[in-house]
Amino acid sequence: MNIGNVWTIARRDYRSYFNSPIAYIVIAGFLTIMGWMFFFNLSHFNAQAMQYQVFSQGKSPSITDGIIRPLYGNMNVIFLFLIPFITMRLIAEERKLHTIELLMTAPVTLTEIILGKFFSAYLLVIVMLALTLVYPIILFLTGNPELGPIAASYLGVLLLAGCYLSLGLFFSSLTENQIVAGALTFASGLFFWLVSWASQSAGPVWGDVLTHLSLISHYQNFGQGLINTGDIVYYLSFIGFGLFLTHRVLDSFRWR
Repeated sequence: MNIGNVWTIARRDYRSYFNSPIAYIVIAGFLTIMGWMFFFNLSHFNAQAMQYQVFSQGKSPSITDGIIRPLYGNMNVIFLFLIPFITMRLIAEERKLHTIELLMTAPVTLTEIILGKFFSAYLLVIVMLALTLVYPIILFLTGNPELGPIAASYLGVLLLAGCYLSLGLFFSSLTENQIVAGALTFASGLFFWLVSWASQSAGPVWGDVLTHLSLISHYQNFGQGLINTGDIVYYLSFIGFGLFLTHRVLDSFRWR
């Protein structure tokens, strides 16, 4: 595999986001919602801390429980809605414009094409996350938050977003209709988000299986500032399986 080819494809697709309104709309919507949530959580936390000191005369709630954990937990929900808009065009547009045939006949492998497109979307997500670094900076300037939960939350969000991206890339490879690709990405992401809800009524064995399959259940440790190897392996395996399915779809398309 040629890393240069992967980077070339990723850079081309990343730039194409900013040649259309998609990147600007997604980033603006993301920052607007996150900004509102941050300042709402901050003001609510300050009000709770003041009430706690007045009535309990004790230690105020921690910033981790009051701001960091709910803020980054809600960020995962926002990405569930926004990432389909990022991934729906990656391959579906190529198929609709019949440029996928030109890309497949270029001196690049399917793996390089898939990774290039995947990392182009990942770069956009990383940019969006980088813009939210202003929130922990504000917390450090005005309070004394723990660095561990913040760093672990960012790592968890990155891995969870990667799972959404791999799903989106897979469904984008199945159809040339971007709306269909986006809808399937959102539906499948929501399924893997809510699948653990059925664990209580599924029995002990299947309940454990459903809980293990849930994307959000593996994020809980990150939200508490804990980095568990099993959670990282699950997320990376999920991403790898999504990219593998995309490879199989494009490989079958090539031989039609």
